Amino acid sequence: MGKLTVKELNSKGEILKAFSVMSQLRTHLDENTYLELVLEAKDIDRYRLVALVDGDEIVAVAGFKPMTTLYYGRFVWVCDLVTNQNYRSKGYGEKLLSWVNDWGKENDFESVALSSGLNRTDAHRFYVDKMDYEKVSYVFKKSFK
Repeated sequence: MGKLTVKELNSKGEILKAFSVMSQLRTHLDENTYLELVLEAKDIDRYRLVALVDGDEIVAVAGFKPMTTLYYGRFVWVCDLVTNQNYRSKGYGEKLLSWVNDWGKENDFESVALSSGLNRTDAHRFYVDKMDYEKVSYVFKKSFK
């Protein structure tokens, strides 16, 4: 592990540089759709994309947005969190999610929440055992296509 830094990705070039890692989680996206969705979410939904960088290599990526709902109050929703498959189990995901947690606290949010696919049991263990998250609900979805 070299010098780790968290960098917010704002320019098209920075966002595209993270695609190779993000595509390991969001396998249904091609590069153009990914870029279009990130830019739209940043523009209209306060989405923020951050990368954990080891030296000059992106080893993990997180997308999150501040939200307000009646259920959670003011909270941070983690939309995306992925560590490069070549660097998993080295603490990178923990470092990046801890950074998001700290960002939420520093910006006066009450909590951080996320959704994880039912089949992602390793991720669930990570969230509960390593990161001390609670299982509080199911997420339901209805597709129109």
